[in-house]
Amino acid sequence: MVDVETLLTQELHVSPEEVQKASLYQQRHGGRLEQILVRMGALSSELLPQYYTQVFSVPLISADELAVVTERDDFVQVLQEAVPEHLRQSWQRVGLYPINPHQLRASADANLILACLNPTDIAAMDVLASYDERTVELRICTEEQMALVEQASKSEVNHDSGVDLSLLEEDRLRELASEAPTVNLLNNLIAKGLRRRASDMHLEPWKGKGRVRYRVDGVLHDADLIPARMLLPVVTRLKLLANMDIAEKRRPQDGKIDIRVDGRNVDIRVSAMPVGEGESVVMRFLLQDSLSYDVGALGIEPDIEAKLMDDIQSTSGVVLMTGPTGSGKTTSLYSFLTRRNEPGVKIITIEDPVEYQLDGINQVQVQADIGYTFAKALRTVVRQDPDIIMVGEIRDQETASIALQSALTGHLVFSTLHTNDAASAYTRLLDLGVEEFLLSAAVKVVLAQRLARKLCPHCKVPDTDAAKTAAKLNLQWLCDTFHVSPSYHKAVGCEHCGHTGYLGRVAIIEYLKCDDELTALLGKPDFLQAAAKLNRQRGSRSLLEDGMLKAMRGETSVAEVMRVAG
Repeated sequence: MVDVETLLTQELHVSPEEVQKASLYQQRHGGRLEQILVRMGALSSELLPQYYTQVFSVPLISADELAVVTERDDFVQVLQEAVPEHLRQSWQRVGLYPINPHQLRASADANLILACLNPTDIAAMDVLASYDERTVELRICTEEQMALVEQASKSEVNHDSGVDLSLLEEDRLRELASEAPTVNLLNNLIAKGLRRRASDMHLEPWKGKGRVRYRVDGVLHDADLIPARMLLPVVTRLKLLANMDIAEKRRPQDGKIDIRVDGRNVDIRVSAMPVGEGESVVMRFLLQDSLSYDVGALGIEPDIEAKLMDDIQSTSGVVLMTGPTGSGKTTSLYSFLTRRNEPGVKIITIEDPVEYQLDGINQVQVQADIGYTFAKALRTVVRQDPDIIMVGEIRDQETASIALQSALTGHLVFSTLHTNDAASAYTRLLDLGVEEFLLSAAVKVVLAQRLARKLCPHCKVPDTDAAKTAAKLNLQWLCDTFHVSPSYHKAVGCEHCGHTGYLGRVAIIEYLKCDDELTALLGKPDFLQAAAKLNRQRGSRSLLEDGMLKAMRGETSVAEVMRVAG
C-alpha cells in the first residue's frame, strides 16, 4: 500500500506544510487530496498521472497503445460498430476512451483497454462496473494524450482518401480550431511550457507530425509530438487568437495573444512562418508579474556593478549593450532604467516591439510599416525634453548618428548592438558610417553580455575534470585577485530542474570603459587586440574570464561557460 503523504512529499516534492493544509481542508469540506493540492497551486496537474499510477497501481498508457487511436484512420468507424452510442457518450463525458477498438471486433474475451484521466471519477467507475473486470484494463493518460484521443474519436478525415485539411474551406478550419480537443490541447501545451519556465514554445511540422519544443534557460528541449491531423487545427486556433489571417499560409505573420493560464495573465507574441511541410509557429511567453528589473538580480560581479552604477548616474553619454539575440541585453537595460526611474527624471524608450510595460516610463512603439522607424522616433523623442533615452537597437547610420548626437546635447542614451565583444562595438559603428569624433566624444561605456545557465543547487556535483580545462586558460590571477578557491561543479539533473541540471541564468559581463586612452587607439589596424590588452591592464575581464570566475564559485559549470563564451 502506497503511503500517500510520503509519495507527495518525497517523490512529488510537495511541502509537508501544504499537505497538512490540504488535509485539514479535506476533513472540513471533503474532496480529493490531490485535487485540493492542485487548486492550492502546491501540486502541478502534470504530476497527477504519476500520482494516480502509484496510488491505484494503474499503469500509464504506452506510446504503442496511444498510437492505436491516433494513427488509425478507421477509429471512428470501428468505435461506432463496436460500442453503442449512449455508452460512447458516457465514456466521453467522464474522460474514458477505448484505445484498442480493433480488438473489440475480435473475440469476446479480448481485453478492452480504456484511457482514463482520473480513475477516482465516480461516473467513470459506473461505466467500468458495467463490464466484466477480466475484459477491462485501465490506463492513466495525461491531459495532452486525452486531447489526442478525443480528436481521433471526432475526426472525420480519412488520410487514405486524399482529403487535405489545408484545402478545406475557412469555415471548416474555424470549426476544427474551436472544437474542445483542439482548445484543450493548445491550453495544456501552453500551461506545460509555463510550468517548465519556458520563454518560448515552438510548434513545427516534422516527419509527418507536429513537434513541440520549449526554450528553457535559453536552450531548446523536445517536449511532445502531436499527430498531423491535430497540427492544422492547433495552428489555426493560434492564428485566430492572434488575429492573423487563417487562409494565408504563404507569407510570415505576427500577432499577439492575451490569455489567462493557471491563474496568471500571459502576453504571448506569436510568429508564424511558412516552411517546407507547412507552417512553423513560435510563441514567446511574456509574464509581466514574474519579472523584477533589479540590477542586483542580474548576477553582475560587484566590481563591475559598482562601476556601472557610477556610469548610469551621468547626465549625458552613451551606454551600449552588445551581444547576440537572447543574451539579456534588454532586460539589463530595463534594470538600469528602473534604477534611474524617479520623479525628477523623464525617461523615454523607443522599442520594436514594446514587450514589457515599465511604470513611470514613456515607451514608444516603432512601426516600420508606416515609416515610423527608430531614427524618426528618435528625432521626435529628443523634442520631448527627456533626461534619459533608450533606443532598442542601433541598426543603421542615421539612428546611430542621432543617438550619439543626442548624448552630446545633454541626454543619457542607452542602446544595444549585435557584436561579439565590447570593443567590436566601435568597429561596428564605424562600419555603419558614424564619424570617429562622435564615437570619441559620446560613448561612455560598452558592455558585452551573455547569459549562462546556473547549476541546479539540488543536484549539482563536484567536477574533477574542470580544473584541467581551467589550467589551460591560465586563470590563477582570477583566484588571486578575488581570493577564490576553485570549487568546480557539473550538471546532473533532477525533478527540480526538469532533469536539465540547470535552474535559472546569470549574466556574464565584459566591461569596457571608453576614455581618451581607448579612443586614441581608434583607426589602428590592430584596434581590437590593443583594446583587449588595455582592458586587461586595467584589471577588467573578458566574457570567458568573467564566466570562469562564476564557475570557480560553483554557480555554473565550465561546460556552460565554454558554450556561451568560449
